[in-house]
Amino acid sequence: MGSLDLAVREQISNPVAATAIADSELSEFLDILKPLIREPSVVGNEDSFFRVLQRELQEVGVDVSYYHGILVAQGSRPQDLFLSAHIDRHGLLCTGPNEFQYAAFIAGNQGEVMGDSVSEHMLHTIEDRFQGQRVQAHLPYTGTYLGQGEITRSYICPERKNLIFEVSGLDFLQPGTPISFLDRLQIAGGCISAQLDNVLSAAIIIYLFRQGFQGTGLFTAQEESGRSWRYALSWFQRQNLTTQRLVVLDTSPYATREDADAQQIALRHRDANGPFAEAMTQELAGRCNELGLTYGFKDEYIAIRNQTRSKPYPLGRTELGRIVTATEGAINGTTLQIPTTEYHTATETASLSAIAAVIELLKGYIAPE
Repeated sequence: MGSLDLAVREQISNPVAATAIADSELSEFLDILKPLIREPSVVGNEDSFFRVLQRELQEVGVDVSYYHGILVAQGSRPQDLFLSAHIDRHGLLCTGPNEFQYAAFIAGNQGEVMGDSVSEHMLHTIEDRFQGQRVQAHLPYTGTYLGQGEITRSYICPERKNLIFEVSGLDFLQPGTPISFLDRLQIAGGCISAQLDNVLSAAIIIYLFRQGFQGTGLFTAQEESGRSWRYALSWFQRQNLTTQRLVVLDTSPYATREDADAQQIALRHRDANGPFAEAMTQELAGRCNELGLTYGFKDEYIAIRNQTRSKPYPLGRTELGRIVTATEGAINGTTLQIPTTEYHTATETASLSAIAAVIELLKGYIAPE
């Protein structure tokens, strides 16, 4: 992959992004992220992206296994730490003649979401954000490019309880065809923007393996439709493993840029399912303190803001929380999230400072050979 151009390097050197991580390291990470963002991975149609990840990881020399709904990469000390990231991204699905729905909330997926997910809660917030958005269609499984179109209108259908899209230029598509947002990484003002959820975390895990991480990386499908935890749990059961050291990486929405920049790292004590492993949560918080990284607890942020909201914002049900509930705590850990704004759009924005902080924190788990 080529090096970043001068304009990008100037953005990285912005004081907003200043951390102990070297500019060259952040440049190397962004060189991993940029092409991954261009690869389609619409929820329910992640196969082609899994193959891209498999190639990237095998080039590093780690052991890679591909199961239904999950790709697993393991170093020489696989039980030291388990890092997990879902790799599906929001997009559209052709469901009939010139008919397009939000892929995560088609009828076949709605029962999995459990009724109080952040994604479902935000449908009304994001329904008007897509007009003029360029999209591209791909064959399922292979990811072969079929053509481009443009969203001319989006609205919530009260009967189907889903976002419905009107798209020009793709009236030839057959039902079942995934359509992804035309995505490119933008860098400005010490921040990056794209559909970051959750390709950003996948790129971080790849970067860590390149730097010598010897633990386990789990890449899961269909988190946005509430299924990813089943694939992760199935893998743990297949291996007859339990752990209290599962760290789930993701992005986390904040109301304003000021709220997001109040911390570099978002941690959680719990989600709507119940508490996370306190020891793992405090281990990450302690490392942040040692490294001088700022952090906040997302569950506390939500609780404070809900005191002044007429309609409470949901605490959310995470991939980790569902695994904890299903195993009665036998598999547990914590979440590690990057604060963002413009959540679940093609312009989700994260600061380079936050990204560098997460990388710096996790590099502490790379033990010398």
